[in-house]
Amino acid sequence: MESKLKTNLPDSSPSNESFEWTVEEGQKGERVDKHIAQMLAQQDQSFSRSQIQEWIRTGAATVNGAEVKANAKLAVGDTIRIVLPEPEPVEAFPENIPLEIAYEDSDVIVINKPRGMVVHPAAGHPSGTVVNALLYHCKDLSGINGVMRPGIVHRIDKDTSGLLMVAKNDLAHASLAEQLKEHSVTRKYRALVYGVMQHDKGTVDAPIGRANHDRKLYVVTEKNSKHAVTHFAVNERFDEYTLLDLRLETGRTHQIRVHMKYIGYPLVGDPVYGGKSGRTLGMSGQALHAETLGFKHPRTGEYLEFSAPIPEDMEHALDILRTR
Repeated sequence: MESKLKTNLPDSSPSNESFEWTVEEGQKGERVDKHIAQMLAQQDQSFSRSQIQEWIRTGAATVNGAEVKANAKLAVGDTIRIVLPEPEPVEAFPENIPLEIAYEDSDVIVINKPRGMVVHPAAGHPSGTVVNALLYHCKDLSGINGVMRPGIVHRIDKDTSGLLMVAKNDLAHASLAEQLKEHSVTRKYRALVYGVMQHDKGTVDAPIGRANHDRKLYVVTEKNSKHAVTHFAVNERFDEYTLLDLRLETGRTHQIRVHMKYIGYPLVGDPVYGGKSGRTLGMSGQALHAETLGFKHPRTGEYLEFSAPIPEDMEHALDILRTR
């Protein structure tokens, strides 16, 4: 069934996003909270069940204009309306956190992010992020992504180490974002995976979307998904592991981790998609490193490319495997 959910801005409060739709025949009898979660998920809107239940409790989510209980059952023709509350104002603040800088000029800064560092402040990580460090280091950053993500053009996972480019002004931000959209940015990774890969190289072309059972996870799926392509080549084989060189053609959330699990070679130490700990190899997190980053300079047009060595614990894990 095709969703008929509409997104708009209510006249009474232009800053509050709202959603509205009508319950159809196949949805009759569903619980209000479960139904809302499923409908929002179809639009790639990620909200927890507890958050939705809070909207229902406070009247931010209504049925036919009236407040209801979360476990109320729906009827055909019921109109669901949600007016999202104003987000609480949050401000990112500068912190004197050391940054490993691979390149910097008046337009762009490229850093080598350590594993375990979050890129921008969010719930559960209000400080200690790349953004907090950048605000201390830089006098100005692009404001296109707002106060919580100044200069951030792309991200890498908290538990992924490696190179990240940041825009210092809006001109640079627009240029780098367009290059990412056109897939012209060079993004190469090094990963250690479980299993001995038989093919020397290959491509995973499989769409990625949120998992129905857990909206924080991603899976290969045809439903409400986005095109995703990862190229891989074997760098080195071991008894039970393979070291891979990977190149992103697209940049979906958790793309490499999801694609590697999908083809049966999950990342060593991946706490979500790997299923096994990397501690037997001395790894404190997942063995994934953004090794090479290349792009055209937003002002001069010159192609720039940078590389960063893999982290010490990942190098140590490889030493262990090579001496077995």
